[in-house]
Amino acid sequence: MAAIPPARPAPDDEPEPRWPALLALMAGACLHYVLPSRLSVGPDWLLTAFMAALVVPIIASRRLGKNNAARWLTFMATSLLTLALMTSLALLIQGLPSHKDQPAILLRSAGVLWITNIIVFALWYWKLDAGGPSGRDKAVGSVESSFLFPQMARQPPDESWSPEFIDYLFLAFNTSTAFSPTDTPVLDSWAKILTMLQSLISLSVLVVLAARAINVL
Repeated sequence: MAAIPPARPAPDDEPEPRWPALLALMAGACLHYVLPSRLSVGPDWLLTAFMAALVVPIIASRRLGKNNAARWLTFMATSLLTLALMTSLALLIQGLPSHKDQPAILLRSAGVLWITNIIVFALWYWKLDAGGPSGRDKAVGSVESSFLFPQMARQPPDESWSPEFIDYLFLAFNTSTAFSPTDTPVLDSWAKILTMLQSLISLSVLVVLAARAINVL
C-alpha cells in the first residue's frame, strides 16, 4: 500500500495572508472614486461604499471561521470592481470621438484604469488559481498552479513554497506592461483566457491615449 505523502509544510503552519488582497480591493475602489463623474454609474462614492460594506463582513467571516462565506463575499467584491472597470473603460472610449475629456483628464483617467486593470486581474488570479488561498493552504505536496512560477522550477523543488497575492500582482503587472506574462508561463485554459483579456484591456487604454494624442497634434 502506497504511503500517504506528508502535508506540505508551511512556515509556522500559518495560512496565506488575506490582507494584501483586501487592501487591493479598497485601493481599486478608491481609484475609481478619483475618475471623472461621467465614467461612473451612480454617485462617485457608491463603489467605495459598497466595497467597504463588503470588506467588513469578509474580515468578520474569516475571524469566525466561515471561510466559505468569506470566499463568496470576496468573489462578489472582485466582480463588482471588474464591472466598474469595464463600464468606465467603455464610457471613456465612447466619449473619445466627441472629445468629451480634456487631455489632462483623459491622461489621468487612462492611468487610473490601467492600474485598476492590474489590481482586478491580480485578484482574479489569486482567487482562482489552485483553489484560491484556502485551496493552497490545504494543498498536499506542491501546489498545482495554473502558472509556472520560477520558484516551482527549482531543483530540488521546494514544496513549502506557494504563490501569494504579491506573486499574482507581479504577474498581472507584467501582463499589462508587456501584454504577456514574462517569467511565469501560463498553463491552463482559464488562465490563458484571463491573461488575454487583461492584455486586451491594457492595450485598449493605450490606444485611447494614442488616439487622443494624435488628435491633439
